Amino acid sequence: MSSVVVAPTPTRAQVRRRSALSTRVYLPALAVAAVAAILIAVGWAMEWGHSDFGGSASSHWVVVAGPATLAIIGVFLVVERLWPAQPRALVTRGHRQDLLYTVLNATVLVPLLTGLALAFTAVVRDAAPWIVLPRIGALPRWGAILALVVLFDACNWMVHLAVHRVLPLWRFHELHHSQEDLSVLTVFRTHPLLHVPYLVNLIPGVVLLANGGMSITILVAYTAFVAFAHSNTRLGFGPLERVFVSPNYHRIHHLLDGPQDVNLGFVLTIWDQIFGRAVFPTAATVRADTGLPGRPLVVEHEAPRARHLSVFAAQLVAPFRPMHELTDRPPVRSKTTDGNEVPTW
Repeated sequence: MSSVVVAPTPTRAQVRRRSALSTRVYLPALAVAAVAAILIAVGWAMEWGHSDFGGSASSHWVVVAGPATLAIIGVFLVVERLWPAQPRALVTRGHRQDLLYTVLNATVLVPLLTGLALAFTAVVRDAAPWIVLPRIGALPRWGAILALVVLFDACNWMVHLAVHRVLPLWRFHELHHSQEDLSVLTVFRTHPLLHVPYLVNLIPGVVLLANGGMSITILVAYTAFVAFAHSNTRLGFGPLERVFVSPNYHRIHHLLDGPQDVNLGFVLTIWDQIFGRAVFPTAATVRADTGLPGRPLVVEHEAPRARHLSVFAAQLVAPFRPMHELTDRPPVRSKTTDGNEVPTW
């Protein structure tokens, strides 16, 4: 005869404590932090999948802030001055705030993201070794690398859609969309824990491991392309915009007045076109303002003085603050009564 175990009913005091905690902290955001902590712990226990942690961290640093990356970004900053989408001062509040995130990415985040990447890869290979394809003789190495870049970009697109649709993930992504002085440095304006869902883009690399991998040069070029798409540049790619993301195309994704779950592509626009989320630029969108309606989190633009450091600290803890229903929802396309999405720009 089987017995049924009945869970104890929470006491009134326990319910009150949970309610009080939820009014001070957005609990789902803690789950993202917990996943990151668990991954780091597991990676440490697995010795990072027997990978060279120091060498991987050095390679990651070269991609994020190596001489080639910094030189390319410097060129893009000059291009912003020559063909600006919005004329601005030489150095704006947005530039200075994004520079703080650039420094954060180039220092503290390098070992953190290296640990997350190595841990995730080790877990995937240990849990599902069958997903690693054997060497495909008919596939040339350049073909494997091209396939890897395309799949990497596809994964980035899918996760990007998720962080605009899944509220706990949006709480970490809204920082990136808070920039009202969009520039090439805005690519670094990212919450450290937002990298947790983006670990999914490592899976294609695991699958094609035996057939080739992306070199540092390719990763630098990919990062530079994504950075340029954020630049304050009135530059489109003409017919090539049907394939590649341009600054004019990506600016629509950041528009202050409009849905932001469109133009989600990192390098390729084909994913947006396949899934009906491509909005191609017009003269009105090229110079339109960017940012978040209602300023749901503290930004450097809202006070007489920028207060960069205090704003920086407030932005990093913002995902954990309690929800405000009126302003904390992501700007997305509305739906008709039959459930079909319609644009609201």
